[in-house]
Amino acid sequence: MAISSSAAKQRRQSLKRRLRNKSVESEVKTIVTRARKAISTGGEGAKEAVVTAQSALDKAAEKGIIHKNNAARRKSRLALRLKTAAKPAAKPSAKKKKA
Repeated sequence: MAISSSAAKQRRQSLKRRLRNKSVESEVKTIVTRARKAISTGGEGAKEAVVTAQSALDKAAEKGIIHKNNAARRKSRLALRLKTAAKPAAKPSAKKKKA
């Protein structure tokens, strides 16, 4: 229980901020999950889903909800997944034996 009025106000503010941050964080998680699913299914909308996810991560980092390096790492991993999914799997070449 807050003793002073300023402590009570601080508690109200932190509760509001926590709810707002949780909402944005949840939305980002949902968007990133959609992008991962789009990549794994190989649909045509995979690139757009990744762009949307990267934008959402940037906005969350800008608001201070997630750290900017965390956003950069997650964006990089999404881009890597998209790149590897787009590239056809290379067949392992037969090794040449030395005579």
